[in-house]
Amino acid sequence: MTSRRLWLSGVSALALPACRRERRKRIGVVPKATSHLFFVSVHAGVDQAAKEFHVETLWNGPNDETDHQRQIQIVDAMVTQGVDAIAISATDERALARPLERASQAGIPVTVFDSAVNFEDYVSFIATGNYDAGCVAARKLAALIGANGQAGMVMQKPGGASTGLRESGFAATMAAEFPGITIAARQYGMADPARSRAAAENILTAHPSLDGIFASSEAASIGALQAIESRGLSGKVKLITFDTSELHVEALKRGTIDLMLVQDPFRLGYEAVKSLVKKLNGHTPPRRMFLPVRQITRADLDKPEVRALLFPEWLKKP
Repeated sequence: MTSRRLWLSGVSALALPACRRERRKRIGVVPKATSHLFFVSVHAGVDQAAKEFHVETLWNGPNDETDHQRQIQIVDAMVTQGVDAIAISATDERALARPLERASQAGIPVTVFDSAVNFEDYVSFIATGNYDAGCVAARKLAALIGANGQAGMVMQKPGGASTGLRESGFAATMAAEFPGITIAARQYGMADPARSRAAAENILTAHPSLDGIFASSEAASIGALQAIESRGLSGKVKLITFDTSELHVEALKRGTIDLMLVQDPFRLGYEAVKSLVKKLNGHTPPRRMFLPVRQITRADLDKPEVRALLFPEWLKKP
């Protein structure tokens, strides 16, 4: 009987570490919002990385990209739960700094992706090269309107670091390189397609001779293209947009959009999780990673690599 108890004790001692080894690391992923197609694509990249690296991911974010109070609550809840790491696309670069400091003080490593925060104790910062993308948008719009005339900007929202960089890159490049172009108006759409359409309508009403518009986000782009089409101005008012959706692609085919600047949100989500897996496994991931945008015109839509970016396999699954 004694020997049996000793044998069982030995089995338990072996089994306990095995159980501990089997517990998957939990990585909380907090997007700016869950409703936009951009973050649906980010989620797919997060899921792929979780599967590949054998970790559990907890996906939770606000419905509205302007709701930074809800995002703060989510981050604090994840800290309380004791997740192993956090990846975040911050709704506001200032408001989310303190919650991330609390996570860091609790020993939880943080990767910031897509949009920067006033927080330096991060593992990795992974984003699109947003300022450079804004510069590209300015140069392309200038070429479309002949380096003279009036341009408008339909912007995302105050405090958004990623879209703010695109907008400042656009404005700075116009001022420095194209003195013949005036930015006649700038309005925020507050991350909402309907409000972005109203902003674009206001700009078009106030400036009937407007030559072109830069829309700096998915929501801003949808609002701008709808406003242009409602007035029969497709092809007359040149339009450069950011991000993609079915509405973007169809508008590009119709000639309402002249150029789409498209990110790779799937890779953003994948690389964010990958960076934290490396950190949790004792390795040092890249401190900063910037992904380029893809410039897409109507002529590019049949290219295999463009179709793979715009219509990924995971999006076709029921």
